[in-house]
Amino acid sequence: MLYRDFRSHLFECIFVHRLLMVLGLLATAFSPVPAQSYQRELDTPDKVSVSVKNPNGRVEIIAAETQQKKVAVEANSRGAAVDSTDLQIEAKGGSIQIEVRDRGEKDRIDLVVRIPLRSKATVETEAGAVEISGNIESAEVTTNTGTIYADVPLEALKFNFLWQASRPRYLSDVELPEIKEKRGGFFSISGKLGEKKPKKEERVELNFLTRRGVVLLNVDPEMVPSDLSERPLTEAARGIVRSGDNQLIDAIRKVSPRMFGDYAKTLPPPDKEPMLQRRQPPGQVVTAVAPQLMRLNASVTDRHGRAIGGMKAGDFTVYENGTERTVTNVVPTQEPFNLVLLLDVSGSVEERIDFIRKAARDFLNTASPQDRISIISFRDDIQLISDFTTDRQLLSKKLDEIEAGGPTAFYDALAYVLADPLKKLRGERTAVVVMSDGDDNKSFVPFPALLEALSESGALVYPLYVPSGLIPEASVPRPEVTIDPLRSRYLTLTTRAEEEGRKLAAASGGVYYPIRRLDDLQRAYDDVVLQLRTAYTITYASNSTPSGNRRVRVRASRDGASVRLSPVLNVATP
Repeated sequence: MLYRDFRSHLFECIFVHRLLMVLGLLATAFSPVPAQSYQRELDTPDKVSVSVKNPNGRVEIIAAETQQKKVAVEANSRGAAVDSTDLQIEAKGGSIQIEVRDRGEKDRIDLVVRIPLRSKATVETEAGAVEISGNIESAEVTTNTGTIYADVPLEALKFNFLWQASRPRYLSDVELPEIKEKRGGFFSISGKLGEKKPKKEERVELNFLTRRGVVLLNVDPEMVPSDLSERPLTEAARGIVRSGDNQLIDAIRKVSPRMFGDYAKTLPPPDKEPMLQRRQPPGQVVTAVAPQLMRLNASVTDRHGRAIGGMKAGDFTVYENGTERTVTNVVPTQEPFNLVLLLDVSGSVEERIDFIRKAARDFLNTASPQDRISIISFRDDIQLISDFTTDRQLLSKKLDEIEAGGPTAFYDALAYVLADPLKKLRGERTAVVVMSDGDDNKSFVPFPALLEALSESGALVYPLYVPSGLIPEASVPRPEVTIDPLRSRYLTLTTRAEEEGRKLAAASGGVYYPIRRLDDLQRAYDDVVLQLRTAYTITYASNSTPSGNRRVRVRASRDGASVRLSPVLNVATP
């Protein structure tokens, strides 16, 4: 009896406890959450003059695309909530003054101000980035180290950019006048663009004053390279210019317009369209091996980019010009690869050059003997160690010629590989194995441009990310959203490099390998070779005429599988 009473009481206690927990959770769920942003709208004339002071935050000024009579202010913070006491806003007719309270980096306030068309803006910050966009009448910006980004009409632009404590760092969609050095160590770039006598309602004026900031004029901030200083073209950059890839060439032109122009004048006019812009249609991957019998190569990967092995004829479905065809045979692919071993020998790994040579030789011993391998090293420029060859002894000996030290131009090196040596092998099975810490700091080419060129190249990329000193991932600080995203890119290189390594692999169909310990390298080499060898030669029956255009699609009967096609080379009659 006592036991039953105790048990009953215990169940009642448990029930009450759980009920209180549920009620607590419900109360929390329905309790008001303090807002992290503050918004306000002001009725104004057609045009206004807006002045903003935000010592410790970002400022974005956006001119309306259509005529409006209001100013909209939005203040956001990732820290403490923002309220009306954090902003002082004074409006007198067409004059608006906004001053943001300094709350420190952790609780900083970022500001977005939308203004009427053809209005004026004045912005003052310390380290915060400033963005001016739209059809404004004028903008005056003063910063210490913050990036200044302008996206404005260029048809009637007057500009004056002044750096007080450093040489200019800038990037422009159009060529700007030469830098002028003034008394006191100041540097300036000033001039006019567009019509000589524009209408008053079309004129735009920009006056930017910064101590050490970056100025961007009508360029995507994501397309800003690691080094903005105008400098002579490297061999990698010259090779890219010769390739004819328009987007990669444009990136180089923006960084060093005069050096680019001088080199471009020495080149003969192109006699055919750029190779990297000529993507073969899907039907071009098939090769005739007999009357109405076609053959192609297929690599199959899962949703994680890993090769899928052990597939048979019944696992594939081939469609030619929209009609399903009969698959007659499927065998593992035996064709060799053209491999580029791309080695980082910049200053960040200079003291480990012997390790790099050994690691490269280990890969040579792991790769299939029939694979043709080229070795290219890079630091601030490329060094062609060896062209494509199957002679492993020669390749091993050539590794002794590597010269180490200096900045890292990783993006340029990979872009060069895609634009020059691999361009000549379009349609063949090609891959790039990269061994680097990935921390680019000297390239002309920005990462997004490299990524697009890679997706068009057809080459597989296998980045082996080897942190300097083999730093464990747990000890690498995670990046935070900072006051100036562009400036912070240079402060979180190791973390950024790892993310970009994954993107390179995903865009090409390769695999990314984070190396945590030295013995991870050999396992990565073994896996790269396995991935390269795990492909299939598919033969199918076709009733299309030999001269007909074939559009071919191949599906694999595996959940989440992706199929990459390539032509069969040196075909023998079955």
